[in-house]
Amino acid sequence: MILLVPETIEPRLLQGFPDGVEIALLPKEAPLSEQASQAEFAVAPYGSGAKRFFAELPNLKHLKVVQTLTAGVDWILPRLPPGIVLCDAAGVHDVPVSEWIVAAILSAIKRFPEFRDAQREQRWAYRWVDDLEGSTVLFLGYGSIARATEKRLAPFEVEFIRVARTAREGVHAWADLPALLPKADVVVNLLPHTPQTDKLIGAAQFAQMKPGALFVNAGRGKTVDQEALVEAIRAKQVRLVTDVTDPEPLPEGHPLWSLPEVFLTPHMAGSTPKLYERGFRLVREQVARYIRGEPLQNVVQDGY
Repeated sequence: MILLVPETIEPRLLQGFPDGVEIALLPKEAPLSEQASQAEFAVAPYGSGAKRFFAELPNLKHLKVVQTLTAGVDWILPRLPPGIVLCDAAGVHDVPVSEWIVAAILSAIKRFPEFRDAQREQRWAYRWVDDLEGSTVLFLGYGSIARATEKRLAPFEVEFIRVARTAREGVHAWADLPALLPKADVVVNLLPHTPQTDKLIGAAQFAQMKPGALFVNAGRGKTVDQEALVEAIRAKQVRLVTDVTDPEPLPEGHPLWSLPEVFLTPHMAGSTPKLYERGFRLVREQVARYIRGEPLQNVVQDGY
């Protein structure tokens, strides 16, 4: 079985695959080799490498499975031909993204961005700040990243409200949201972007939030109506810490660059040195399952 991986992957990460697996490289510029064109299983590059992968898809006649290294798949799903199984990297980003969320909440509650601005101005900007203890954190989307975030927030003695597409024990359905949002001090968006979640969070949801609530977006920018978000910030209905925007990169002159009560990072929450180590641990497991004829993990259905 031939496994296609981006040529930028470190050789040390390509060890430990089952016997019979041949590694072929997807080059950044050179023509695709004959071996690579026979690949059944591919690890999709993202970022700048995605364009080359999409260009070569018509030449991968034997391709059956594509494994991403990203939790979100909105960037690749519309480009895959029918019949190819797509698997996301759920679980790979739990640690860094949950750490980012905790850092985002704490830095906003303790007003670190404001104090940093004051430091640059050499201004002693004394003020009172809030406690995280006793707060209520509401998750929009409840998967492995939300669970990892809960684990890290638990020592702060916060209460959790969980909302997902499908209700289950301990998790509310979306229809319950109007009654739940007013209870939350912090709302964490972890929704993937699908046709069903496009601009799902809008003016109605922001109006239901507690005035001054902290909105933390580590999901996708397109799940939020950006105009409604900007208006809610201007009205001091919400404060924002976000790792994602719509569009990305955020264009020069966009209100989110300069509005007060906003702190943003450039979609980097999952970008840490251990990303590829965790990612290829999953790839090795997936390839072994494929060879053994066992069900794959993280198969994308209904957009995620």
